[in-house]
Amino acid sequence: MSDVPRPLAAGLVPHAGSLFVVVAPSGAGKTSLVRALLERQPQVRLSVSYTTRAPRPGEVDGRDYVFVDRAGFEQRRDAGEFLEWAEVHGNLYATSRRWIEEKIAAGVDIVLEIDWQGAVQVQRIFADTIGVFVAPPSIAELRRRLTARGQDSAEVIEQRVTAAEAELKQAHRFQYVIINQDFTRALNELATIAEASRLRFSRQKARHHETFSALGIRG
Repeated sequence: MSDVPRPLAAGLVPHAGSLFVVVAPSGAGKTSLVRALLERQPQVRLSVSYTTRAPRPGEVDGRDYVFVDRAGFEQRRDAGEFLEWAEVHGNLYATSRRWIEEKIAAGVDIVLEIDWQGAVQVQRIFADTIGVFVAPPSIAELRRRLTARGQDSAEVIEQRVTAAEAELKQAHRFQYVIINQDFTRALNELATIAEASRLRFSRQKARHHETFSALGIRG
């Protein structure tokens, strides 16, 4: 897969929207935080990832994930349809590249819920991607949350805890780190990051092109 962005469709303005990647160990509360952010800020859209894993109870195809078999996933991957892809816990996950490019160019803010490996791939292509790492207050608390969730066996929980310890070592790759000890506070912090990102000069210039162009302002 090439890291060189393809030309945008005619009429689209580059960099009008912001791209967020939100990364967290399993059980840290990433999905709950992102869903709450989308309710609070409807101008933010969630990128629905492709995955080869089976749906969990309550998950809906096309809303939570696009569920495909491994052969279908690999066919799309080899055709260059994905912005990033990674294998996590034996399952494949990926993001549609064309969809992301078009939404950002159209001025839509997009948030990706992905693992840190996928986030690094995205940041390589879109250098101004905003990276947010959500961490649990402690490994002990993470284990407690995974147990309370009641979805995994004790063996799987320990596997996830071990993986979390490795993932926490990657937090330095992201501009922002949110410690999700208190959900309301963590949500406010995530919302503040999203709001501030829209005030960056590159985004304001893209959204108010006539104002800045008339003054001969570049950058």
